[in-house]
Amino acid sequence: MPTDNSTTGQSGVSILGVFVADATYHAARQPNIGETVLGNDFALGPGGKGSNQSVAAARAGADVTFITRLGDDAFARMAFDLWKSAGITPRVEQLQDSYTGSAFIYIQEGTGDNAIIVCPGAAATLSADYVESVKDSIIQSRVFITQLEQPIDAARQALSIAREHNVITILNTAPAEAIPDDIFALCDYVTPNETETETYTGIAVHSVEDAAKAADVLLEKGVGTALITLGERGALLHNRDQSVLIPAFHAGAVKETTGAGDALNGGFATALAEGMSPTDAVRFGCATAGLAVTRPGAAASMPTRAEIDALMAQ
Repeated sequence: MPTDNSTTGQSGVSILGVFVADATYHAARQPNIGETVLGNDFALGPGGKGSNQSVAAARAGADVTFITRLGDDAFARMAFDLWKSAGITPRVEQLQDSYTGSAFIYIQEGTGDNAIIVCPGAAATLSADYVESVKDSIIQSRVFITQLEQPIDAARQALSIAREHNVITILNTAPAEAIPDDIFALCDYVTPNETETETYTGIAVHSVEDAAKAADVLLEKGVGTALITLGERGALLHNRDQSVLIPAFHAGAVKETTGAGDALNGGFATALAEGMSPTDAVRFGCATAGLAVTRPGAAASMPTRAEIDALMAQ
């Protein structure tokens, strides 16, 4: 279980990850190879799991530092504008010989379901050495999050630094990539969805009972607590002491699910950084996600603290 660091002077949330500019296309279906499909809507806006989670955490009330690399281009300016408006402290290196990442996002009309292709650009060069050079941002935080959109070596180094300094560690295992099992032992929490859970455990998650069995596999790999997100059913918080299903919050009609996982992770980290119990922190994260899916966009959909508190009070 995470170490109590409430008296160490550590505070806030640090996040290592990727920023990309999201090019979002709405259509009734995806095209087949060689086919053109007429879309019905388009939007260009900020995205990337690490950046989205940073925005979610900052709007939920956390002091957030985001660690990444960008190019020196129009998409980088979009990133800095976003982080300034959200109150995020960027710990960013810009590379002249690369580009800021971008993502193709297909949104299926009628369901809000999505399919995504991500090109991380400069963030693909994030390395263990670079993480070491900015480790003070991790050490000073109370909670650290990373994902799998940047290189594994960078994620491992950041998790190791956080663990060494008693920072609560969260690995959002998205997108699902092959990773060494030793990384799991660095994680106080892992936060996979159903598909990612099957990738790492071999157990197809069709029920809460399946999720609990899969969570046990993650615990055997060294994870402290598995937080398996289950869409409309909510999220299962599972460790050796408890297994609790926290129901989803329904805040209105679902418009887009693109940022749901990032909203949950950002809200969850914020609540842990404030000292909430894990169960209450998951509930806070579920409320954050419940609001995010009622709005279009990824970063743009993240709710404010006042909105989250109001939903939880209902």
